Amino acid sequence: MKHISVAAFKEVIDAEKNNPSVDFINVCTPEEYKEKHIPGVRSVPLDEIERHVGELSLRKTIYVHCRSGRRGEKAIERLAGLGITAELVNVEGGILAWEGAGYGTARLSSRMSLMRQTFIAAGALVVISYVLGTFVSSVAYALAGAVGLGLIVAGSTGWCGMTMLLSHMPWNKN
Repeated sequence: MKHISVAAFKEVIDAEKNNPSVDFINVCTPEEYKEKHIPGVRSVPLDEIERHVGELSLRKTIYVHCRSGRRGEKAIERLAGLGITAELVNVEGGILAWEGAGYGTARLSSRMSLMRQTFIAAGALVVISYVLGTFVSSVAYALAGAVGLGLIVAGSTGWCGMTMLLSHMPWNKN
């Protein structure tokens, strides 16, 4: 698996955006893509990648990015396993590094980002469990522990169950 910095990726996008043998894909969820994406990079969600094998197999080079780089690595492993022979390149740090470098993003949605919704929900659950634990039953403190454990898992793996749950809420649908 090859890696590329966001600075080099920006140069490649500018130079190769009209090259039909090169593809730029974002493997975030459709909701995340709508919230924020790199201009010139199309959405091919990780959980739908198998449906795109035909078109991706026509490319010589495929640049893959996600929010932080972890799903990009998973996508590259999956693409290689599906028989894609193109050069597969993961963008180090994903869109977080892209923004950190001061490059612009595009958005297709005006709703609050899933990440902010997740932080608000996690914070609310911790406060509620504290209040219930203090005034009703100490068993409610277990909810705060579960939220904390979920945040540790999300931070260490890049997968967040609460974010996935929130992405299916009615206000996050088209």
